[in-house]
Amino acid sequence: MSNKEIIESLIKQQGELVRKLKSAKESKDKIDDEVAKLLELKAQLSCENGEIQKFTLKTAKGTRDFSPQQMAIRENVFTKIIGVFKRHGAETIDTPIFELKEVLTGKYGEDSKLIYDLKDQGGEILSLRYDLTVPFARYLAMNKITNIKRYHIAKVYRRDNPSITRGRYREFYQCDFDIAGAYDPMIPDAECVRVVQEILESLDIGPFLIKLNHRLLLDGMFAACGVPQDKFRSICSAVDKLDKSPWDEVRKEMVSEKHLAEDVADKIGQYVQMNGKLELVEKLLSDTNLTKIPAAVEGLEAMKLLLDYCDLYGVKDKVIFDLSLARGLDYYTGVIYEAVLLGDTKIEDPANSVGSIAGGGRYDNLVGMFDAKHKQVPCVGVSIGIERIFAVIEAKLLSGPDKVRTTEIEVYVASAQKNLINERMKICKELWDEGIKAEQSYKKNPKLLAQLQHCEEYGIPLAIVLGESEIQKGIVKLRNVLTRNEVEVPRTKLVDEIRKHLKTSHTNGSS
Repeated sequence: MSNKEIIESLIKQQGELVRKLKSAKESKDKIDDEVAKLLELKAQLSCENGEIQKFTLKTAKGTRDFSPQQMAIRENVFTKIIGVFKRHGAETIDTPIFELKEVLTGKYGEDSKLIYDLKDQGGEILSLRYDLTVPFARYLAMNKITNIKRYHIAKVYRRDNPSITRGRYREFYQCDFDIAGAYDPMIPDAECVRVVQEILESLDIGPFLIKLNHRLLLDGMFAACGVPQDKFRSICSAVDKLDKSPWDEVRKEMVSEKHLAEDVADKIGQYVQMNGKLELVEKLLSDTNLTKIPAAVEGLEAMKLLLDYCDLYGVKDKVIFDLSLARGLDYYTGVIYEAVLLGDTKIEDPANSVGSIAGGGRYDNLVGMFDAKHKQVPCVGVSIGIERIFAVIEAKLLSGPDKVRTTEIEVYVASAQKNLINERMKICKELWDEGIKAEQSYKKNPKLLAQLQHCEEYGIPLAIVLGESEIQKGIVKLRNVLTRNEVEVPRTKLVDEIRKHLKTSHTNGSS
């Protein structure tokens, strides 16, 4: 059989598979994957037939482009988040998007299979960074840093099965805030909770809840329930799925896939379905099954202190102690956090959350894994789930009545007559020299109506209108684009008048 006949046969098989998936009403992501394979086969056939290869213009699976409107929204969100980070004294760093594979290996538990490996380049085996935490720990160890409060906003990469509708991508941003250093218990941990609260309130994306738990309490709970110690991490990963799957499915995974005894799984189920405030900590401290495990007692005492500090920081009403919170990553050693966005529900009901939008915790042993002498640097931090936040804000703004401004132009220099390009350029130069954001038409003789429509379309608050008579008088007309009111302004006072109008428009909210 010729190569052409083989490809034709594969196209036929793939076409039948796509039709079956469509008939079965499978997920769009699954159908799109198989359609992409079909198109690749057809492209190969075109090459065999001597045709110019045609391909579908698309972004790689699990990635996307962003329009000017989306980028304007993103920049505004980043500005607010960075403002909170700086308010708490954080400084920023950057690290490469790829690391030596050995740096990332063994840090993420079962999620390690999602790391993107790269081909051998010059004798180095590299992988794309999976998160910003492990590179941060490597940075601390490499530079012998023992104290730092840092934020880092950058892209990370996961070889996940993407689901655009659920906000799961292969390339996405993370916004991390971390405090490294040996400090008294729960003081930096409580500040991380406060940082999350400030960010989510500043973004005004709706009611939210910050779930808290402690890794030592989880380990103590597993021990009290009879989980073998070598299964702690894998059972923890199973519990971590409770935010997406019901207990029955998680229990089935524990028993069928991870070979945990049914009675042990049932004991775990009694605990992980508990959530509450300080009264739940007190209740668990009187549980003799737990209190015989030192790790559980240590975790509960830490939670009690953390909740006290959260009260002092004014975040008591936004936090809940939730024993189902596990966070499956292997490097967590103490307190763990997860913020969830709530639907139209009471804040005390975490079961009705619509998705995780921040997460993190304490990881005291991670830096030591990179240090030759295993010197530990205690760390705690949170990562803001920025992609989900973007999705919520974009949907709200793009469906609303107000247009999203994609530029920051403050003044548009327009002409009412022909042959005034030189005068427009002089004014633009003057405004740019004074730090005012200005632009003009790139046509020598644009129509005035087109220029004013451009101002309205892009939300530019002010327009300077030039004509021959204005030039002779040494004035310009300054137009409020929103109200269409015009005032005559002497050229010598133009910059001052513009600043006065801009200040007024920002103060009364019309811009």
